[in-house]
Amino acid sequence: MKWLWIVMAFFSGAVLPIQAGLNSKMGKGVGNPVYAALISFIVGAIGLTLYILFTKQQVSWTGISRMPAYVWTGGLLGAFYVTAIVVLFPQLGPALTFGLVVAGQMLISVLLEHFNILTHQPNPFNWWRLLGILMIVGGVIIVRKF
Repeated sequence: MKWLWIVMAFFSGAVLPIQAGLNSKMGKGVGNPVYAALISFIVGAIGLTLYILFTKQQVSWTGISRMPAYVWTGGLLGAFYVTAIVVLFPQLGPALTFGLVVAGQMLISVLLEHFNILTHQPNPFNWWRLLGILMIVGGVIIVRKF
């Protein structure tokens, strides 16, 4: 069953450049990348609302009230990410933009796991993980150069 999660993770990564291209076109159309990001979030919120209504999803209001304040910054980070991608995509192109995104994700993910921050299980840093990050960075350099 883990293969299904792996396919889902791959697919969600695969749709990011498509979303970036669409949002970039939206940014050019409305003349402002921040408005394009806002429109993207509004459309996404409508889609999620409809999904919740049709599937009768449940929520723990008690759980929401007990969350630490820093958890709410996730929405701000999402807004930053979408806006940055709308700005960067036309400047760098899809390959370099998402190569750098993946490199940044890997580096921070390894650090979060090493220090057991926002994770369920620590995974200590080792030379193999460093090699993986360096290979991704090397791939970004190759994509940029050629």
